[in-house]
Amino acid sequence: MEKVPMTVRGEKKLREELEVLMKRRPIISKAIGEARELGDLKENAEYHAAREEQGICEAQIRDIEYKLSVAQVIDVTKMKNTGKVIFGVTVNLIDIDTEEEITYRIVGDDEANIKQNRISVNSPIARGLIGKLEGDEVSIVTPGGTKEFEIEQVQYI
Repeated sequence: MEKVPMTVRGEKKLREELEVLMKRRPIISKAIGEARELGDLKENAEYHAAREEQGICEAQIRDIEYKLSVAQVIDVTKMKNTGKVIFGVTVNLIDIDTEEEITYRIVGDDEANIKQNRISVNSPIARGLIGKLEGDEVSIVTPGGTKEFEIEQVQYI
């Protein structure tokens, strides 16, 4: 089984989500029991809705438990800052063409959210940055074309 990188924050978020789902389990079971008491199950909308909710909840629990079982939690705050871009770091970049500054945090697939500047380790930009050092200039092929960046700062936060 191949391990999947995940930040400490990502693991915490998944564990919190799992806890919420585990608390919903008995509530859903109770709703199924109450719906059964209403009679004919073939035409019982409450029963079918509760069973569907139970199926969704159980699938989400299995999914999160699997993700946690294959997670390799990486805490970059405990690593020595060498200025090298690795999983979990925050990278300040300067777009060489526009001189615009942008900051990205390199995270796991499930944690990625471009609106919050968290990019997946598997994204073209992250793959182009991994292994590079502060001060390096990189050329990255993205779906929108080739981008040129200078790595201004690498933060292990």
